[in-house]
Parts: sequence; structure tokens; C-alpha cells
Amino acid sequence: MLTRLEVHGFKNLVNVAVAFSPFTCIAGANGVGKSNLFDAITFLRALADRPLMDAASAVRDEVNRSTPLKSLFTAGQYPFNEMKFAAEMIVPLTSTDDLGQPAKAAITFLRYTLVLGLQVSDDFQYGERLVVKHEELSHINLGDAKSKLGFEHSATWRKSAVNGARRAGFISTAEKDGQTIVRLHQDGNSGRAREAVAGQMPRTVLSTANAGECPTVLLARREMQSWRLLQLEPSALRNPDSFNAPTHIGPNGAHLAATLHALSRKYQGASNGNVANIVTQAIANRLSELVEGIADVRVDEDSKRELRTLEVIDRSGNIHAARALSDGTLRFLALSILEQDPGSRGLLSFEEPENGINPKRIEAMLELLKDLAMDVYEEIGPDNPLRQVIINTHSPAVVANVLDSDLLFACPTEHVLDGHRYASVAYMWLADTWRSLQTPGVPTLAKGELLAYLEPLAFGEDDTSSRNQPSIIGDRDRQPTRRVKNLFHDRYRTLPFDQESFSP
Repeated sequence: MLTRLEVHGFKNLVNVAVAFSPFTCIAGANGVGKSNLFDAITFLRALADRPLMDAASAVRDEVNRSTPLKSLFTAGQYPFNEMKFAAEMIVPLTSTDDLGQPAKAAITFLRYTLVLGLQVSDDFQYGERLVVKHEELSHINLGDAKSKLGFEHSATWRKSAVNGARRAGFISTAEKDGQTIVRLHQDGNSGRAREAVAGQMPRTVLSTANAGECPTVLLARREMQSWRLLQLEPSALRNPDSFNAPTHIGPNGAHLAATLHALSRKYQGASNGNVANIVTQAIANRLSELVEGIADVRVDEDSKRELRTLEVIDRSGNIHAARALSDGTLRFLALSILEQDPGSRGLLSFEEPENGINPKRIEAMLELLKDLAMDVYEEIGPDNPLRQVIINTHSPAVVANVLDSDLLFACPTEHVLDGHRYASVAYMWLADTWRSLQTPGVPTLAKGELLAYLEPLAFGEDDTSSRNQPSIIGDRDRQPTRRVKNLFHDRYRTLPFDQESFSP
């Protein structure tokens, strides 16, 4: 679970520091850069799994992967040549490494810090490359967990999620003989630390962890690898699955049939052997909140072609294959299956969940997304996996149905560093919520201001004809007027950001 993220110098994220709860909704108009926070999370995930240059490709221009690396850095009159990340997280207590060796974390509340630099030289294959300048993984004291988390939760949940003990770091960076050295320390602090020269590392030290050397670093790696951006594509949602397809839903929504089949077999007999077992019935009941008249959900098997197809049955007995379902129904169905899959853990980021959903059913979609996230009043376990949901939206209807404590707002702003201005995005929260209690003195937002910002009337201060124009929902080309931008820019002050944590 990602509890706090700090980013500086990545795309338009400058001095950003955001705290997260199990369910978080980020609201803001299109074009302000709210998706860049998702890109930062995606980048960290890739860095925990792949070499630096491969990880960069995960967040570069999806159409043109040859875009320069410097496009990932904050741009302005004087572009940045460093990007800095800090992630505080609760990691699983146990897992296995790439060779199947079991691992148990020494402590499950951790802080990971990473500084990357840009090097340009004619000697490089593409003229530029990313280099590690600082990397660190340290523990967060258990006594600080309650205040660090901030959001409401029970002691039962906290004790099941946050445990262990540690007095020293797991990854550290220091200067040695004129070089920057990154060290990987063993969990027991016994034995010699593994060292690597920062500027020569093709990947992060964290991405190389195994169970034998440092189980806690491996668990941090596993947690970051579980951070997924869901981009549910209609074609992937509709496709049937082969008999040997993966049995967990992919980031694009693939393998619905295979996942439901595996879950059904796992729980077969829970309903006295009936085909309509407990899992499929729960999914059908959830789907009926969106589409009236749903009786059951099942998987049809074609033994000759070795294919499985997802089907929905209505109360009249009519069978509807996945290929005949609407995009919105398929997205809702995919999330309903995810809810029933205890193997689906980690952080799920989901952009604009309102797309394809009847406005009258947005509340049902949001309830499903909230229920996907863990229950912080119950102990972590198979029925309450360590799972977190972050969504973004530009819909006033979504914002109106989200609790104040779950809302963050992305607004365009500027930072002035060393006398130079940089266009960036600020993340604000509402007054009288747990985030405002965590950060006294930081300006907050009233929900009425947030809804006004997303309303179509926020465009064109004096142009009454704009009231008859399409609203901001679905209109990606329109931008907030200067008046609306200044409403937040004038009140904004840089959020607390621990620059010292990035110092070697």
C-alpha cells in the first residue's frame, strides 16, 4: 500500500507531496497533469522490475518511443536534470523471490528514496541515459505508524498491516574514494554489504533483491511491482481465453473468462455443488446494481477450440456473450471479478471510471471501487487483501459522490526555483479532513470551489454563449480560464516536501 508519494522534477510534478488512503479520488480538469501522478507511480513500478532505460519507455510517449529522455524531466527555461522520488509504503509480510524462495520482511512499513539524473554524451547509444544518483530504503518506526497513516483505521487493521522491527537501513548511499556507492545491507546486518557504483548501475539496487540476501528489500520490490494502472480496453475485455490463459485479469482487462473460471473452480461446492456458486452469484448481484435483470454470470467452455467465453444471463434466460455487452458493462464486470479475486492485491490506479457509465449508475460504480479497496477496520487476510484504489476524474458527478476525506484536487500552478518559473500541478485537499489535520497551515479547499471548477460555467467569465457549449466532461481541448486558475494559484503554497531526504 502506497501511503505517501513525493515527486520533484518528473514531468510537471514539482515539490509534490501527497498522502494516500485505501481509496483516493483525484479530481481536476483535463490538461492540468493529474495523470502524471499515475505516470510517476507507473515509473516507480517499472524501476522495481526493469533496467533504467526500459523503465523510462513505460512512461514515454506511447506513440513515439523515441522521444528524448529529457521529456520525462520538468521543463522550463532551465530544464531539470534530476528527478527525485520518495515513497512510503506498507509491504506484504511474506512473498517469494524469482526462484521461488520464501521471504519474510523484517518490518513492513518502509520509505524508499530514489534520485535519478540525466547524462548526455555522444558515447551513449541514444546520446543520453538515466543514472542512479541516490537510492535508499529505510524503516518507519512502528510508534509513528498511526500518525504517519493519518486516515481513520482500527488498531486491529494497523497491527495486522504494520509489524516487525529494525534499527538500520536496508539500502543506503554514501561517498567512497570519490565515488557515490549504493549499498545493499542484509536483513540481519550480518555479513558484508553488497556495493555498486551509482553512476554505473544499469538498474536500481532494489530491482535486484532476492530472498536470500535481503528479504525486506524483496518485499518492497514485490509491493512496487503490484502497482498497476488499469486501462480496460473493450477489445481485451471481450476476447475469449484459451485454456492455458493467465488466471488473473491483466491491466488492459484481458482474461476475464479465465479468471472467473479459476475463481469458480476454487469455490466450487460452496453452494452445495450448484453451478451458480458463491463467486458467480456475488458477481451477478454486483452487476445487477448497474444493469437491471441480471440473473447469473458464467463461463462457457468450447472443448474443441479450447476456448472459454464469459457470458451473462438475464432473468428471462437469455444468454449474452461478452462480445455483445456494452463497454460500461464490461468495465463494471471486470471490477466485480477483481473484487472477488483475493490474488488481486496491491495498488490499482484507474482513470475516469465514469466513462461508459450511465450517470444514474455512477454511485454504484464508486461503491464498487471503494469496496475493491481493503477494509481498514478488519484484519488483513485472504478475505481482506492489502489492496488500494486510486482513481482520477474530471466529472462533477463523481466528485459529488465521493467523501470529502477521499478527495484530492489537481490544479495548475507555478513554482519559482532559483528565480525561474516552472508550470506545474498542485494537489490540494478539503478542509476538516485527515489530510488537513496532518498538515496544519497548508491552504485547503472548499468542496463548492472544487465543483465550481469542474462545472461548465467555470469557462468564460463574461461570455454567456459559453453556457450553451459542451461541458468540460469529455471536452479535452478546453482549458480553465485565468480567473479559475488564479482562484487556486493565489491561495496555493508549496506542500511540505522533505528535500533533506534526497541528500546523500
